[in-house]
Amino acid sequence: MQLHYREQGQGAPLVILHGLFGTLDNWQTLAKRWAEHHCVIAVDLRNHGRSPHTPEHTYELMSEDVRELFVQLQLEAPTLLGHSMGGKVAMRFALDYPDLLARLVVMDIAPSFSDMLHQDSILAGLHAVDLPHVESRQQADEMMAQHIRHDSVRQFLLKNLYRREDHSFAWRLNLEALTAHMALVGAEIKAPQPFLKPALFVRGGKSDYITTEDKLHVIPALFPNSQVETIPEVGHWLHAEAPDKVFELVNAFMQG
Repeated sequence: MQLHYREQGQGAPLVILHGLFGTLDNWQTLAKRWAEHHCVIAVDLRNHGRSPHTPEHTYELMSEDVRELFVQLQLEAPTLLGHSMGGKVAMRFALDYPDLLARLVVMDIAPSFSDMLHQDSILAGLHAVDLPHVESRQQADEMMAQHIRHDSVRQFLLKNLYRREDHSFAWRLNLEALTAHMALVGAEIKAPQPFLKPALFVRGGKSDYITTEDKLHVIPALFPNSQVETIPEVGHWLHAEAPDKVFELVNAFMQG
């Protein structure tokens, strides 16, 4: 698997993994800021962005994809940061290949099972876009609006829509594979041995992706050398809602 990535800056490496339905572009603003002091590698996970599409979509496979990228780039003691689904990939990788990491950063997701039923409306909205007959992004947005009420969510998803050379529209994400494996996206992350190196978990005060039970028991069981920081007044999209705070927390953690 040859994952698509964007590298910028110099210094200690920081690898960034986006969330479900996202791309590396979601982290571009923060990546540029971190690149002033680090070598930042933002990655498109499989079935997303410009990375290859495959019928399979599991955390074990995505962890192996990231390992192959680490080998390809010959990374030494990097920090791995992941948001949401990317956070679960990052946790899986840290538990699978602890010797390849210096530290771990997880944004608003826990190792525990995540109920993916709330993604049903998003999937319905994506499937509602009749790609062969779409003539504009606005038309695609109107099709999605039948199922997805929030304009900000639709605009986020529409970043995956692009024109082919024949001017027809297509999704950069592998909608069929993601739909088929949505239950696996919510799968619990387990391991016989914990990740003993430093780990930072950042949660949104208005988000329920990291519960009190997760903070007190689930996270420390797998990541005993971890800390959980809460950014009040923000939800699941921490990097979009509070970029300065995310920037500061990760910077301080990497320098600690």
